[in-house]
Amino acid sequence: MENKNKIIDGEIIKESNNKVEKKENFFTSKIFLTICSFVLGAGIMFAFIAIVSNGNILVRKVTSENVKTTTVEEISDLKLAINNVYEAAVYIEVTGDRSSSSGSGFVYKKDDKYGYILTNYHVIKNGRKFVVTFSDGEEVEASLVSGDEYYDIAVLKVKIDKIKKVATLGDSSTIELGDTVFTVGAPLGKEYMGTITKGIVSGINRMVSVELTSGNYLMEVIQTDASINSGNSGGPICNIKGEVIGITSSKLVGSGVEGMGFAIPINSVLEIIDSIESGTTLSRPYLGVQLVDLTNTFALQYYYNIRISSDVTFGAVLSYIEEKQPASKAGLKIGDVIVEMDGEKVEDVSYFKYLLYKHKIGDTITVKYYRENTLLETKIELTESIKGE
Repeated sequence: MENKNKIIDGEIIKESNNKVEKKENFFTSKIFLTICSFVLGAGIMFAFIAIVSNGNILVRKVTSENVKTTTVEEISDLKLAINNVYEAAVYIEVTGDRSSSSGSGFVYKKDDKYGYILTNYHVIKNGRKFVVTFSDGEEVEASLVSGDEYYDIAVLKVKIDKIKKVATLGDSSTIELGDTVFTVGAPLGKEYMGTITKGIVSGINRMVSVELTSGNYLMEVIQTDASINSGNSGGPICNIKGEVIGITSSKLVGSGVEGMGFAIPINSVLEIIDSIESGTTLSRPYLGVQLVDLTNTFALQYYYNIRISSDVTFGAVLSYIEEKQPASKAGLKIGDVIVEMDGEKVEDVSYFKYLLYKHKIGDTITVKYYRENTLLETKIELTESIKGE
């Protein structure tokens, strides 16, 4: 019987022996010849695709209106944005008693006597001498104002007559996924200072764990695919206007990992910048406890002799409680597992600290915890930190 082929909605339908068989979509059929031609006009692109498949020629017209392209204006905007911040970016060399390190930073303000430079705390940590190099190559010794390990920010200052340019600070709460961003920094050291890398905002409100001297801590960060390398830390990440929307902080490294960099939102910095500039140590809530991750069963069983019910699968375990301090006053006991604070899930110790340090001295928090298999709730009034937890 005669075979007939029909084309219906871009698919080949084969009729044989009064049966209708639906073949694969023509995109997955064997392609012998593809001819593409593009006609541009009035902002509309037409694509004609001719495909020879199973002896039939299919012709499809693809239209796409308002095709997004990189325009001359966009390139010009990026160059202007870079010029807005480039001379404000600096390279920082740090010398300590037994070590040296380096990183990036940027001038964010000035007064009648000094210009002030933001960078990461981990860049200047343990340093005794700080030498700042400006974009024109001039080197100036800076002094440390103060810093905060948990926020990973620090402020240096230099004499006002050395300042070339002051960066404009933006609003990190307005950024959106896909926004164009760029960094200015010194990847791999002074030789490459002033390097520009460009990318997009890949993620917002990401939570990453950082290792501190007092243990792991969670930070809320901006994720970007702009290239970040050793030496970029402390430098600015900017929007298309050249406004600083974050401080480059870290990146994920490992086999198969590419384009995953992180920056501290500038709005988070501004929340505590007054305290940093005044040189005062930030006061944080204190509970009078020591905590262990629920997953650290070895430490719980062999160091603290604490056994947790298998029904409890996450949380921060109280391994020590100081008498007459907020936690003991609230009725908490060794072995209790904190699983929630003010309605937010407490995954582990680092998340507990992150939630706790969002509060101020004098606040009252509501904590849910397991004691054996019973879920309980209590309120804790926060006092000032006397010592690290």
